[in-house]
Amino acid sequence: MNIINTVYASNESVSETEVLATETYTTTGHGEETSGVVASLGINAQLFVFQLLNFAIVAAILWFLILKPLTKKLEDRKKIINDSLDKAQEVETNLTMSQQKFQEKIDEAKVEANKIIEKAYADSEKLSEEMKNKAKKEIELLVDQAKRNIQIEKEETIQGLKNETVNLIIAVVEKVLNEKITDKKDRELIEDSLKNIK
Repeated sequence: MNIINTVYASNESVSETEVLATETYTTTGHGEETSGVVASLGINAQLFVFQLLNFAIVAAILWFLILKPLTKKLEDRKKIINDSLDKAQEVETNLTMSQQKFQEKIDEAKVEANKIIEKAYADSEKLSEEMKNKAKKEIELLVDQAKRNIQIEKEETIQGLKNETVNLIIAVVEKVLNEKITDKKDRELIEDSLKNIK
């Protein structure tokens, strides 16, 4: 407000100066001397100089007190807006890149998960096959062991039966003969009996 009052006061002082200059010009009779090019255009040279000086003062005041700070503020504001737009663009670019990286990581994780599942399936198949083979071998070993045990028991049973048979034969022969057979005859008789049993 102070600046506007100053400009208005300077305009009033200039107007008063113009009036005085005009009066002086008309009273002194100098109008005849300035009848050159400027006078032919209908322009008062002294008044024109005062108006030009007044305009330069007002323009300087406006420039230094109003326009220069205003343009500086506008430039600062423009710079802030441009910086904000640049930062927003950078944030958007970073967000897009982050989303792309996130999607890439998800895709990699899916691929890795599929590989792990396939490996686990292959491992389980292999382990299942190994367990089947191991169980088959254990069963075969148990069967072989059982066959051996059965064979041993069979042989032991046959041997026991042979011994019992020999004892029965000896007992029957002794009763029939009512006498004891000698060792030599006993042996011969037993061998014959065993040959017949086989």
